Amino acid sequence: MISEATPVVHADPLPDAVDVAVIGAGIIGTATSWFLAQRGAKVALIEKGRVAGEQSSRNWGWVRQQGRDRDELPIMMESNRIWRSLAKHTGEKDLAFTGAGLVYLAENQQGLARFEDWHDVAREHQLDTRMLSPEEAREAAPGVEGRWIGGMLTPSDGRAEPSVAVPALARAAKRLGVSITENCAVRTVDIQNGSVRGVHTESGPVRADRVVLSGGAWSTYFARNAGLDLPQLIVRSSVGRTHPVPDRRLPNISAPGLAMNGRADGGYTVTTGDVVEHYLCARSFRDLPKFLPLLKKSARELKLRPKPPAGYPGAWGAKTRWSPEEVTPFERLRVLNPPPSDGVRRRLAKRLLERAPWLDEVGVAEMWAGMIDVTPDAVPYICEVPSPAGLFIGTGMSGHGFGIGPGAGRVLADLVLGRPTGFDLSRFRFERFADGSPIVPGPY
Repeated sequence: MISEATPVVHADPLPDAVDVAVIGAGIIGTATSWFLAQRGAKVALIEKGRVAGEQSSRNWGWVRQQGRDRDELPIMMESNRIWRSLAKHTGEKDLAFTGAGLVYLAENQQGLARFEDWHDVAREHQLDTRMLSPEEAREAAPGVEGRWIGGMLTPSDGRAEPSVAVPALARAAKRLGVSITENCAVRTVDIQNGSVRGVHTESGPVRADRVVLSGGAWSTYFARNAGLDLPQLIVRSSVGRTHPVPDRRLPNISAPGLAMNGRADGGYTVTTGDVVEHYLCARSFRDLPKFLPLLKKSARELKLRPKPPAGYPGAWGAKTRWSPEEVTPFERLRVLNPPPSDGVRRRLAKRLLERAPWLDEVGVAEMWAGMIDVTPDAVPYICEVPSPAGLFIGTGMSGHGFGIGPGAGRVLADLVLGRPTGFDLSRFRFERFADGSPIVPGPY
């Protein structure tokens, strides 16, 4: 996990002009910058806090195809292929991919039926997913207790190490010529005659005729100041890591009430996987009609909290409009570092004792939390906005961003450069929540 206390690594002077300015150095912005530079573009990657300081270093580390939205899956399959060769292509060992596989376990027919429905999607895309019998489910997850009636396995899924992988990709991008500046907030986009002309940062302007907004939890508020309505809310997700244990060579596992995967340090990343928390804000009520389908689908997992802490995106009374000369919310809170949920901490202790007593014995060494940017259909924005010309968006990853990051970055880079992306991106368009299209949530 990376925080504001992490030393600044990249302090390149802002260039006067680039081909593309990228706002936000999480996995999406960093991957986009790397692919843009590979294709010969001059890029400035500008980050208000630290590279991967927010959700990109706080997630589970899964590189997951299994369970993805039908329209998202092709890009995720591309991302899986990219992950497998990133370490080789960049020379960064911290980008190592572990092909451990992913197992979903079911204790009831309702859960198993959901797996079977998604298995049909996997077959359509010739993914190596297969259903598991009760005996196969037990064999796939030895030491994880439950009355499994079956499961689902995708052997080609895997994991990487979030807190080291994204900084490694940033180093690789820098070697390709990307200018990277941490601790420097982009305040506004410079728009003239309906087109992007650059960005205004707290340290001065950068000219560019193309800008990529990949600000994660902050994207909605940046976009609003630019006159764009970008429906997106944020939720808190709490995660922990255990002390090291002998290697059991387990796949990534999602069981009712417990998700887990091995770590390079010998421990396991663990969470209940069944709780996300949303701090009520003005947009919660404004966008409620758009989020109702997702709310109905995830009501059991969602916990509402009265209001965001001061300084958080959407905090009551926070500034919503500013000029290039004004200090912005992005400068007042460089890195979102929410405390982990006490409720999740208690639930996790109970679940480890029930599901994996061998992990309960060594104990949880640390817990942390991150803020996830969620769209009304839990599917990201990967698009150019209708206006102003030259503004592209890669945000709203809805908890799926780390795994899909390299694939989404490759697609965004080609989109920005006017090259064929190889995918139908209509599901990921900016205007889909305002043009009367039905809102159909994907798996979340």
